[in-house]
Amino acid sequence: MTHQQPGTVHAVLEDFLGRWRGTTRIAASAWAPEHTASAEVNYTRAAGGYAVVQSYRHTEPDGSHFEGHGVFTVDPDHNDVLWYYVDSLGQTPAAPSRCTWQDGVLRVERRSDRGTARHTFRVDDGVLTHTAELRFGDSAGFIPFMTSECRRA
Repeated sequence: MTHQQPGTVHAVLEDFLGRWRGTTRIAASAWAPEHTASAEVNYTRAAGGYAVVQSYRHTEPDGSHFEGHGVFTVDPDHNDVLWYYVDSLGQTPAAPSRCTWQDGVLRVERRSDRGTARHTFRVDDGVLTHTAELRFGDSAGFIPFMTSECRRA
C-alpha cells in the first residue's frame, strides 16, 4: 500500500481552513418552525496534515445550541475524502461517509436506518456555504433542512 503524503487532505480543503461566522437558516419541520441561528465553524489541520477537523456550533434565539464535529481524511486506497461526523443529537455513524469532490464542491450522503442526509460544502467569493437536505425512509426526494452561510472571522 502506498501512503499518502502529509497535507493531502488540507490541500483539498485549503479554502475551508480557518474560523468562520455567520447564520444558519433551519427549514420548517415537525420539530420547529423555520428560523435562523448564529453559526460558527472552524476547520483546522490535524494529524500532520492527514486530517482536517471541523467544529460547528449554532446558537438558537433562545440561547440553546447545537454542535457537531467532523474529521475529514483521505482513503489512501481510493484517494477519496472520508468524513466522520458526530453531533449533539447523539446519532453516531457506524463508519465514515465517502465524499465526492468536484470543481471546489464537496458533497456527501450520510445514511442511517432513519434516512439519508445529503451535505454540500463550498466556498465562493469568500462565503462558506453548507447545505443539508434530508430524505426519510424510502421517500423519493430530499427536502431542505438547513443552509449555513459564513464569512471568515
